[in-house]
Amino acid sequence: MTARHLQLYVTTESPCGYYDDRVSRNLVPDPQVQMTMPIYNSLIQHGFRRSGSHCYRPYCNDCNDCIACRIRAVDFKPDRSQRRCLKANADLKMIEVPAGIEDEYFDLYRRYVNSRHGDGSMANPDPDAFSDFLYSNWSDTRFLCFYLEDRLVAVAVTDMVADGASAVYSFFDPALEKRSLGTYCILKQLELVKSLGLDYVYLGYWIRQHPKMHYKTRYSALEIYRDERWWNYDPTHS
Repeated sequence: MTARHLQLYVTTESPCGYYDDRVSRNLVPDPQVQMTMPIYNSLIQHGFRRSGSHCYRPYCNDCNDCIACRIRAVDFKPDRSQRRCLKANADLKMIEVPAGIEDEYFDLYRRYVNSRHGDGSMANPDPDAFSDFLYSNWSDTRFLCFYLEDRLVAVAVTDMVADGASAVYSFFDPALEKRSLGTYCILKQLELVKSLGLDYVYLGYWIRQHPKMHYKTRYSALEIYRDERWWNYDPTHS
């Protein structure tokens, strides 16, 4: 089974996760087919995304705002702010490990989620919520763990795919907000992809009018997925 021969289905409508006055639906692969990395490698190249073990692509009736995006690692050049971020975090040590649940990972995740989403559905997660959201039994998922001396301060949840890496999620110590650790996680994923001779870091979906998505356009060598192909991002025609 390859993605080319995979039957796709449209989900029923549900509340939009980005706009309170909208509903959303997704395009999803046949749930009867066991997902594998070879299938996902193809799906992500066509604008799909993973959440836990589920793959999806937004497919809304009256809205096309969610646009898949990725960075060409070989062509990426950090801007002044991103170079400052790398310098400010030069004292961190990175350790790459297979995805899994350990007390230090879960404790940091819970503190981060309660700080950022304390009044939402993600608040007060339990260990099952952690594992069900961040990785699956079929995905090639790594945790890029960043330590300040012996203290874990950030984790970049990263799927390794055929042509690069997918930035699934990152979480970090809320007390270290001035370090811009979310940006740092993406920059280190770009370094990892380049070191492996791969091509892209997939950033999930970008919404032009959504304030929480503006950061994605600050990365050079950005591509967006429209009309079933990837295009160079042009801010004058977005």
